[in-house]
Amino acid sequence: MFRKFLKKIPKADGKSDMDWEEHYVNESRHLWHDDEKALLEDLVSPVPELFRDVARQKIAGKIGEIALKEKASRITPDLVIKGYIQATPKRDHKFLRKKLVEKRIDAAPYEHLF
Repeated sequence: MFRKFLKKIPKADGKSDMDWEEHYVNESRHLWHDDEKALLEDLVSPVPELFRDVARQKIAGKIGEIALKEKASRITPDLVIKGYIQATPKRDHKFLRKKLVEKRIDAAPYEHLF
């Protein structure tokens, strides 16, 4: 609860971390397709249901930020994985690595992000 409070405090630019998350999610909403949404849902599935919405929002915000900075024409599985790695703490990366093996996705291109 305290972390959520800290995320709502405006920074020097006048927007809070949560404001930026919402901005990136809204600006990139049209770039998402069903496959990438399903991948994101699969990745956040181990998060306890109480916190899942917050985790999904944070990760989707980071994915949107990366997509907009790269001027991507759509959200790809590559962007979902990059955003997940950057938006989550290191302790969650072990689950991602396991999920990538299950889905037969090579983790080598993402090693520099772990």
